[in-house]
Amino acid sequence: EEKKEIKNIKFVPTEEDKEFIRELQKDMDIVDRPFLIPAKKLGLTESELFDKLKYYEEIGVMRRFAAILRHREVGFTANGMIVWNVPDDKISEVGSKLGAFPQVSHCYQRPIYPDWPYSVFSMIHCKSESEAGEVAKTIQNQININDYKILFSTREFKKTRVEYFVENNFTLEETISAS
Repeated sequence: EEKKEIKNIKFVPTEEDKEFIRELQKDMDIVDRPFLIPAKKLGLTESELFDKLKYYEEIGVMRRFAAILRHREVGFTANGMIVWNVPDDKISEVGSKLGAFPQVSHCYQRPIYPDWPYSVFSMIHCKSESEAGEVAKTIQNQININDYKILFSTREFKKTRVEYFVENNFTLEETISAS
């Protein structure tokens, strides 16, 4: 992914900014012009809406705007976190290579521990565990890291996207006491 220069601008969102963000984080209809509906709700043209999105990206408020595929619902049920034991001097190189694979949706460096040497984590989504094993082997051959494990999801307790500037009806104390 191309690195973008981020302007060092302090951003304090106005009520108008908050409303814009609230509207654009909602699910969108699958139609020819999906941005027309939120633009109209916000009293903007599509062009004005895109200009504002571009501005948010330029100043570093927004990194990207993307569709979210609910992978389980379309048959990608073997979700594997591949953890890699990567030497410190190879982490940037390996991370970049992993990020180039279309099957990899997330790729992170994380700290290692005495009993956990895996420093790079990459998430893949496949239709079966055997397919995930094949994908992992293909990746392993290209990045030349032999020590890895695939951790498959066995149960999903919660998966939500973060929503900004929305009313939260629960306090932390109420949430903790309900547990």
